[in-house]
Amino acid sequence: DKLKNLLELLPEHDLPEDLKSKHCKRCVVVGSGGILHGSELGHLLNQFDIVIRLNDAPVQGYTDHVGNKTTIRMTYPEGAPLSEHEYPPSSLFVAVLFKSVDFNWLQAMVKNETL
Repeated sequence: DKLKNLLELLPEHDLPEDLKSKHCKRCVVVGSGGILHGSELGHLLNQFDIVIRLNDAPVQGYTDHVGNKTTIRMTYPEGAPLSEHEYPPSSLFVAVLFKSVDFNWLQAMVKNETL
């Protein structure tokens, strides 16, 4: 019931047109474990059609190693990046909700309430 009520609060949305039109020929998922630090693979990662970044791994200051392209950022609410610079206007933020508190967070965000 909680999920149904929450979905009724949200406006209906689809994927942005630029994502819907992509055929996703080459995709890469970049995690937040720090394994790329020192790799200098940023230029290679930027060449992928879609770059999916997980959690709050920073990009700024590490672009030589992790690139600077972000198509989709997926994270749990508590793992969302705190810096506005980690939300490029051309990227899609996806909140991964699975705990009851996650749904409370989203409801508070939609209703502009304090949680």
